[in-house]
Amino acid sequence: MQRRTLGAWLMAAASALFLALPLTALAADEAPDALIKQLSTDVLDTIKTDKAIQGGDTGKLIALVDTKIMPNVNFPRMTAAAVGPAWRQATADQKARLQEEFKTLLVRTYSGALAQVSDQTISIKPLRAAADDTDVVVRSEVRGKGDPIQLDYRLEKTPGVGAGWKIYNLNVMGVWLVETYRSQFAQEINAKGIDGLIATLTERNKANNAKKG
Repeated sequence: MQRRTLGAWLMAAASALFLALPLTALAADEAPDALIKQLSTDVLDTIKTDKAIQGGDTGKLIALVDTKIMPNVNFPRMTAAAVGPAWRQATADQKARLQEEFKTLLVRTYSGALAQVSDQTISIKPLRAAADDTDVVVRSEVRGKGDPIQLDYRLEKTPGVGAGWKIYNLNVMGVWLVETYRSQFAQEINAKGIDGLIATLTERNKANNAKKG
């Protein structure tokens, strides 16, 4: 397998792992590396046993995201970071549309990679953070056949209701997912504005849905 093809598959597979994180009843004071270890183990077990997900069942994956994953992800922050400075000028309706279309794009783009996960295991590296840090990076490796996949999560500790660690970015082999999309989105916004970006995402999602069909 050529390096470019392998890199593309690793990005898809690792991002699919991120999207498929299931919700677990977690204490607000649980360490972020312990959270990632538990979630990663759960998702690998789920992928290995769920034939529908392995087969790329997009509807089931979307339902999984809506009911189990969003509580573990600060998706508003993730979307705002991907959109960049234009987020501040967006209306409430535009922000809602951007979040929905961005979520759908991520789910549909990487759902096919779930079928590629088979015998992988997760290894969590020692956490480099102080006890009072509220923004950390949890570094891990996905190990299977071939070279390990670098897979890092950026998390923040949120206060109040639903307090705990929330994921808001993902690093695959040195490439941060949000920054990758920010570059793409900036081109659309500069050419067509926020509504143009929403329209582009909507059309891309429709095209992906048609392919799945």
